[in-house]
Amino acid sequence: MAEVIDGKSVAEDVVRTVKALTAELVATGKAKPGLAVVIVGEDPASQVYVASKSRTAKECGFHSLQHTLPADTSQDSLLKIIGELNADPAINGILVQLPLPGHIDAGKVIQAIAPEKDVDGFHFINVGKLGTGELDTAFVPCTPAGSMLLIERVRGKDLSGLNAVVVGRSNIVGKPMANLLLAANCTVTIAHSRTKDLPALARTADILVAAVGRPKMIRGDWVKPGATVIDVGINRIPAPEKGEGKSRLVGDVAYAEAAKEAGAITPVPGGVGPMTIAMLMANTLASAYLAAGLKRPSF
Repeated sequence: MAEVIDGKSVAEDVVRTVKALTAELVATGKAKPGLAVVIVGEDPASQVYVASKSRTAKECGFHSLQHTLPADTSQDSLLKIIGELNADPAINGILVQLPLPGHIDAGKVIQAIAPEKDVDGFHFINVGKLGTGELDTAFVPCTPAGSMLLIERVRGKDLSGLNAVVVGRSNIVGKPMANLLLAANCTVTIAHSRTKDLPALARTADILVAAVGRPKMIRGDWVKPGATVIDVGINRIPAPEKGEGKSRLVGDVAYAEAAKEAGAITPVPGGVGPMTIAMLMANTLASAYLAAGLKRPSF
């Protein structure tokens, strides 16, 4: 059976490191890192995510600020708040919780965030830096950044010569994941819904990343023996065995099947999920280091 990659443990390790480095930064007379979270509307899942992010920021010793805005907030009002946060030297990271209400252009809002405070890594400047290998100053989206850290815990930082297949081509996960793997000297293929003979392609992967949003799509016989499998998917499916109306979380990988073939695999839940908030904290700390003229820490 495959090694189970414990994302919760690695995430806790990242948060501990961020907390220690924050304390060191403050001890040298520098300002504590500041993270501002902006949420518009009352989407229940977003409320849970935002609460968790704010709680972890405080645990790390950050200056934590939250703007909770009503669903009918105008786009101009939201952009005004982002402008004020851009100009605030106490804030190093700005996160606008998605999704936004339909009357607000999410793309315009994201591009209004100062690139050096874009700790979600969605601004075109950060996308361009990642795509051209400028990793020293780029902010990488948190989910692929966390996935990469899990891969490195299994395979090491130098992935030269390994074949990587990323199933999914989203701007949030698939494309940045592919760029990170390229930077680590993998040979990378991005697969998607139009890919011909996807199972055969997946079987070529030493590193297989599933980020397609379809429950249990990647079957066990798609996995090369000994491969490292990173399951980014979080899908809720019915679980009648737990009672009427109950559900459970599964990934994009048929875990029980794939674990028989893989060398290492992330579970769902408890794999990539916990890494996302941990890497948000790491990005915010990195922004504070860069603002102070220091080299960003590595994790």
